[in-house]
Amino acid sequence: MERFTELFFSIPAPVALGAVFLLTCAEASLFFGFVIPGEIAVVLGGVLAARGSVPLLEVIAAAVGGAILGDFIGYSIGRRYGSRFLERHLPLRWPRIRDWLDKRGGRAVFFGRATAFLRAVVPTAAGAAGMSVGRFLFWNVLGGVAWGTGFSLLGYFAGEGYEAAIRWAGRGSVGLTILLLLLFVAYAIKRALVRGLAREAGGEPGEQP
Repeated sequence: MERFTELFFSIPAPVALGAVFLLTCAEASLFFGFVIPGEIAVVLGGVLAARGSVPLLEVIAAAVGGAILGDFIGYSIGRRYGSRFLERHLPLRWPRIRDWLDKRGGRAVFFGRATAFLRAVVPTAAGAAGMSVGRFLFWNVLGGVAWGTGFSLLGYFAGEGYEAAIRWAGRGSVGLTILLLLLFVAYAIKRALVRGLAREAGGEPGEQP
């Protein structure tokens, strides 16, 4: 992981953004999450944003876009090849994953972002289990936005303390993702309120004091 981190920080910023997109996309579409979990690249992308190397919104866009596209590709693989693919590659875990999908339905796609293993498997399993495209896309987009935004912000606020952030990211907590997203929303609302109060205090343009 140290070598990966050094390599990530050594490449040009635009290439790093591409790496964030490709690694998050490859998690479910190529099962690459078993090798390097996508949230590691997302956190490091957030660190680059904290350093001023890339805009934070571009990191978030790369993370969210890669997550959504990769999961949809994984879902399409499951729809196309059915349960035989997972029965062959995960003979012991596939029945438990299928039961989990049956119990949780579409929410399993959202909560499936909790760990690298589930991110790699759940989209394909959802397709194999026959989940409708509309239901999958709803929860896939919701989960991708929360996950990509949350871990980008984790890296951004961690800054040079990114090693601790990576350890937290490795625990794969959906709760952490949602908490960070809520903090970001609260911060945005606070800024909007402060600006609104400042405008009211200064008066509208052309308004007599």
